[in-house]
Amino acid sequence: MTGVQESVFLLVLFIANTVQAVTGFAGTLLAMPPSILLIGPDRAKVILNIMGFFSSIFIGFYSYRDIDWKQLVKILAFMGIGMVGGIYIYMLCPLSFLLPFYGAFIVGVGLKNFFFPSDGGLSRYLSYGILLGAGIMHGMFVSGGALLVFYATATFKDKKVFRATLSAVWLVLSIFLMGKDYVSGFYDQQVLILTALSILPLIAATYAGNRIHDKISQVVFIKISYLLLIVSGIFLLL
Repeated sequence: MTGVQESVFLLVLFIANTVQAVTGFAGTLLAMPPSILLIGPDRAKVILNIMGFFSSIFIGFYSYRDIDWKQLVKILAFMGIGMVGGIYIYMLCPLSFLLPFYGAFIVGVGLKNFFFPSDGGLSRYLSYGILLGAGIMHGMFVSGGALLVFYATATFKDKKVFRATLSAVWLVLSIFLMGKDYVSGFYDQQVLILTALSILPLIAATYAGNRIHDKISQVVFIKISYLLLIVSGIFLLL
């Protein structure tokens, strides 16, 4: 990897984690497509997962009082089951085959909710299916945010609870994936160097994102969330 590639990768992380600090979910979705091109899919998954872990810790210190603990347990239970299936699918299917379908799905979810938002809640079984699907996507791409945001916007009516609870979800799931990646031997020298270089941009991004989060309204927050889904899905289709 050249110095230019490293610099671009760090810039991508800064922008993505600023968004992550604002919304609590979109950082990896936005960073994954360019990161795959810059450093490859395996290293991208590992490093972005580590950054997601640290980002969630930083946001947690700022907003842990807003976590909906009952919903957190429910989300983790169903997403955890789905992640097992997602990891298995990722090992069986080529990434080049899966990414376009995932991108099209994200765009569809984002467009539907950006232009035709629903104020109603979700039925019990639909919510279970959405969370299982979010876990599958997270197991494959470390990017289960698309379906989880669909669930969260129907469940959480306060942007602080939305962000805090989702950040807690990513924190727990990141620990699981970090252990899997370590056992799989993905923590090579290049990954460790890039991870170390990424800490300072991550801290700066979290600070900037927290300031932005405090200034935007609930309506703007939801619109930004769905717009980010659309943009990240388009990246995957390119």
